[in-house]
This record gives sequence, structure tokens and C-alpha cells, in this order.
Amino acid sequence: MNISGYRAMWLIAMFDLPVQTPSTRRAAARFRIRLRKNGFTMMQYSVYIRHCASQENVEVHIQRVKAILPAEGEVRLITFTDKQFERMQVFYGKIRKKTEDPPLQLEFF
Repeated sequence: MNISGYRAMWLIAMFDLPVQTPSTRRAAARFRIRLRKNGFTMMQYSVYIRHCASQENVEVHIQRVKAILPAEGEVRLITFTDKQFERMQVFYGKIRKKTEDPPLQLEFF
């Protein structure tokens, strides 16, 4: 838990966007750029992730993603607590890799 007593969360954006025409490719690229500008990191090609300090912060970022949705394609948003995220199993080939650590939170005393 962070200082405010709220549970830190991960927000994951998964998407399948059309890229058959130059305009749809531009829209998909623009969406990815805007996700990164909003603090998301690419986890896989069409899966971006962002750590949020609280559920309220998750809601802010969900609204930001909704504001940049492309006209076509599918976007799914899902949230996980830090504990749930830690239980993810990540493999490179048959070798298991440690799950990413959450970013360090700035704390004031």
C-alpha cells in the first residue's frame, strides 16, 4: 500500500488495431505514441502497461485512454493489484523470468 492507504494498481491496455491502410497505420502509431506520453510502457507489441498509485489514479488514466481511442479497432483495459501482478508467470522460451518490479514511489515523511 502507498502512503494514502490506497492500493497501488497496474493498468494494462491491450489492443488489436487495423493497419491495412496508411490512415489506419497512422492511427495505430498515434495511439501507441499517446499511450507512451501518458506514462504507459510497452510490455508486448499491442500490450502497454502503467503503474498507478491508487484506484483513483487508475480512473484518471482510464479516462485519458478513452479520450485517445482510435476510430477503429478493439482496445481492452484491465487492472491488477501489485500482488496479482507479482503472481504473473513470464517465460522466454522455456526459461522463466522474474516479473517486473513496480516503479519506486516518491514518499514524503
